[in-house]
Amino acid sequence: MILPDMRSSIGITALGRYVPERVVSNAEYEAQLATTAEWIESRTGIRERRFARGDEYSSDLGVAAVRDLLSRDPHGLQDVSAVVCATLSPDALMPSTAALIAMQVGLGGAAAFDLSAACSGFVYALSMAQGLILGGTARRVLVVGAEVMSKVVDQNDRNTAVLFGDGAGAVVLGPVPAGYGLQAFALGSDGTGASSLYLRCAAPELPGGFPMGRFLGMNGREVFKFAVRAVVESGTEVLKKSGLATSSVDWVILHQANVRIIEAACERFGMPLSKAVVNLDRYGNTSSATVPLALGEAIDDGRLRDGQQLLLVAFGGGLSWAACTLKWWGGAPSLTSQAQEGVR
Repeated sequence: MILPDMRSSIGITALGRYVPERVVSNAEYEAQLATTAEWIESRTGIRERRFARGDEYSSDLGVAAVRDLLSRDPHGLQDVSAVVCATLSPDALMPSTAALIAMQVGLGGAAAFDLSAACSGFVYALSMAQGLILGGTARRVLVVGAEVMSKVVDQNDRNTAVLFGDGAGAVVLGPVPAGYGLQAFALGSDGTGASSLYLRCAAPELPGGFPMGRFLGMNGREVFKFAVRAVVESGTEVLKKSGLATSSVDWVILHQANVRIIEAACERFGMPLSKAVVNLDRYGNTSSATVPLALGEAIDDGRLRDGQQLLLVAFGGGLSWAACTLKWWGGAPSLTSQAQEGVR
């Protein structure tokens, strides 16, 4: 058993990210879905998204994100003994996508498992990783959010096709100086809303007889109402647990699903939209990858600095929600701004 140093806090010690090369603009959907690029952007805030190649899957994107982490910090995986991958588009139900990633990045033998909480998955995974460290099972944990949403969404469905993209983000959780790191979590779910956002696996229908098709299904109106409520309630709860006021938050990293949800949430928080990190316009909804992708972008463009207060909030299928607060530690090589052209 590896006992954590209780004099230290637990926080992010390394970060990497990756999006596929192929850019899919709104214009590509115009003829296919009988819509216009302007209509898509006005309703969602999305201008383009990235799609994986036909032979590129969640494990490939996750490996690329970890390799980006290592290119920024060659020692970033030191002492990692567990890997958690949040994904709703795994390569397979077994082996886990986490195990496939671990095998390819030099972490063979590490504990590895996938976490299924849809778009809330990455924040859920941070909580699970913290628990592994506090429980003495691991000293450091690699947490990956990786998705190939383009492969589980019907590209002929106007309600969902334009919303989603592919990408991955990876962070290492471990000891950070006292006063920094994770502060509190608020996690939850409501299975009564399952028919509003779902993706079929073994069962043809949900309990109660609701039929599921082959691809991701969504009731956009219901999800919007749920999302705004869940973001505000879970964000408020975790701030209260942390003893923080909304005004003390430097940056809010919200799940990137729809710009209208982000705007509505900021308004209800009494927080200016300028405090929200938004990259939805370029990547769309990458599910469990949205939060680490936004974190990485805020690091690279210099917005995110040592000692700043963060609020992370996500929501997704399940229905599920997750929020956490953390004081940012910028004392590691991959956690400070680096001049680079786009995303690797």
